[in-house]
Amino acid sequence: MSQDTLTAPRSASPRRIAALALPALVVLAAEPLYVLVDTAVVGHLGRVPLAALAVGGTVMTLTAWLGTVVAYGTTGRSARRFGAGDRAAAVAEGVQASWLALGVGLLVAVGMQLGGGALARTLAGGTGEVADAAAQWLRIAALGAPGLLLAAAGNGWLRGIQDTRRPLWFVLGPNLLSAVLCPVLVYPVGLGLAGSAVANAIAQTISGGLFAAALVGERIALRPRPRLIRHQLVLSRDLLIRGVAFQASFLSATAVAARFGAASVGAHQIALQLWFFTALVLDALAIAAQSLVGATLGAGDAVGARALARRVALLGGACGVVFAVLIAAGAAVVPGWFSSDPQVREQAMVAWPWFVAMQPLAGVVFALDGVLIGAGDVRYLRNLTVVSALGGFLPAIWLAYGLDLGLGGIWAGLTLFIVLRLAALLLRLRSGGWAVVGAVR
Repeated sequence: MSQDTLTAPRSASPRRIAALALPALVVLAAEPLYVLVDTAVVGHLGRVPLAALAVGGTVMTLTAWLGTVVAYGTTGRSARRFGAGDRAAAVAEGVQASWLALGVGLLVAVGMQLGGGALARTLAGGTGEVADAAAQWLRIAALGAPGLLLAAAGNGWLRGIQDTRRPLWFVLGPNLLSAVLCPVLVYPVGLGLAGSAVANAIAQTISGGLFAAALVGERIALRPRPRLIRHQLVLSRDLLIRGVAFQASFLSATAVAARFGAASVGAHQIALQLWFFTALVLDALAIAAQSLVGATLGAGDAVGARALARRVALLGGACGVVFAVLIAAGAAVVPGWFSSDPQVREQAMVAWPWFVAMQPLAGVVFALDGVLIGAGDVRYLRNLTVVSALGGFLPAIWLAYGLDLGLGGIWAGLTLFIVLRLAALLLRLRSGGWAVVGAVR
């Protein structure tokens, strides 16, 4: 390995971090943007197809989330081996992650052929047109699950070896193809809702095939290695538990908001989706941190990793400040983009000050999440998230309901969730216990 490659992680400048984060941002944004196109195309078919897409799309979104868990777990392990100067071992992590992803994807595809109808009826609330249409869409779209998860694993190992250019094209190209195919298959070809599912499956299969071809091109052994797969499953398990804590928290927040009335839950949805958008941008920085921190620790440089963590945290905070300024400036305008109802806009202003105030804090939190994932300190993150959710966020929002504090109480609870995580992450950063050097942790 060249000296330049070995020293790159240690001297990661803001430009180097941006070079990894910006392509990752495009990859992260590609799928949500395609979903918007898909929704717009299907929406013109009528109420039933749109409802069916919402039901089926929920299942595929969950599958994509499983892929994100695999990708994040793979990036840190691959980056460590890359930083230690063993590119072949870094890519080997990708091979095993791809076998794991392929296995899960095939289970999803087969499971939806056998149980897609029952699942659609459960989610749709019983039998009827929506359930039948959702089941048809789901059975077709699920055929793309192996490709979807292979692409996630591919993103993981390529980020680990600090190659964000190929994932950009491997994801963006098929998504653009699907955006063109979807309206063609739905309308001129006459497939209707099924055309949307076919376009999804084609794009995901092509994307997964491109990542698989990249693995083959590395010319390393492609056989499964159960020991490595077991190690990756442990990481994935911890990230999965962490993700479930997030999902439970946000679902509970929406449930509480709904109890305050239609205007409150509508305003909550606007603020929450905007918060998810800012989190998407900040996640790109976290992905860069995963790659760089993992490589730096793999190279045996704990001091450099700690310096990099501080730099990434400062960049995350700076990005959060920029978001806070923009969101504050748009307070009088942005809610009106989503609703013309004056009561919804009025309720949005209740959540807005909390939304603005948490941005700089969230910027640091997301950045440090990436640092610890890259370091392989996933068990700490898992425990922190569960404790912050069960001990802070969930009690706070249900207390807001009991005391009739309205939407402000819910968003105060979300801010508490961020503050608790920030305090614990800063303590962990200061302790240095996360900075374990070596090719594996």
